[in-house]
Amino acid sequence: MEAFFFFIFFAIAIVILISVVFFSKKAIIKRKLKKSVLRKIADFKDGELARIVGTVEFVDAPLLSPLSNRKCSYYYVHIEQKVSSGKNSKWKTIIEEEISNKFLIREETSCAFINDSKIKSYIVQDESYSSGFFTDASENLENYLASKGYKSEGSWGFNKTLRYKEGILEEGEKIAVFGMGEWKDAAELNLPEKYGQVLAIKSSAEDSIYLSDDPDTTEKNTAKSISSENPITNEIRKKRRYRK
Repeated sequence: MEAFFFFIFFAIAIVILISVVFFSKKAIIKRKLKKSVLRKIADFKDGELARIVGTVEFVDAPLLSPLSNRKCSYYYVHIEQKVSSGKNSKWKTIIEEEISNKFLIREETSCAFINDSKIKSYIVQDESYSSGFFTDASENLENYLASKGYKSEGSWGFNKTLRYKEGILEEGEKIAVFGMGEWKDAAELNLPEKYGQVLAIKSSAEDSIYLSDDPDTTEKNTAKSISSENPITNEIRKKRRYRK
């Protein structure tokens, strides 16, 4: 009987592990980007679906990330509280926020711009903090909690057990983006005219835009790449017409 219960417990653990590895938001986005065809921005055709890799370039005044006060064009914040029920405890999400302003993705002399709100993103969470019984939340963390209607202390004045994670896109950081491309004049995208023709990345009828700064997704050998030395690609480049 004990062996049977051990087997059931082991099977449940395996199912949970598989779900985390293959079906979590992070896993789905990384898999989508890594398996998609990589295309240089300069070689992108109108209506094509592919992945690009480039570096973040600020267009608007940068945002300040709420937990670490870093300049960025995009930030993701995830705050969880440890809650107990009897002998069991779990982490419950109390705040999850993604904020972005306008930014470009540059590769050499070409630029792309995300022109859609239908985005699935995984941003590496490289800053983490915690507060609890013996650790008070910093003033910065407390201010952010208050802005969202929360406090780090409970009704009796004791600290709640909280953990905080933050990820950002900084200027010059390498990112991967998958979506449908369409060439447009910078002015059509409300961008400075100096950028000339810009590749607008948007969602398709079947799929969202996928975005990540995870190094696994930005490596140029993670999926089949269309080389600029390929004669077919060169012919496509010659025939490409920018939208007027």
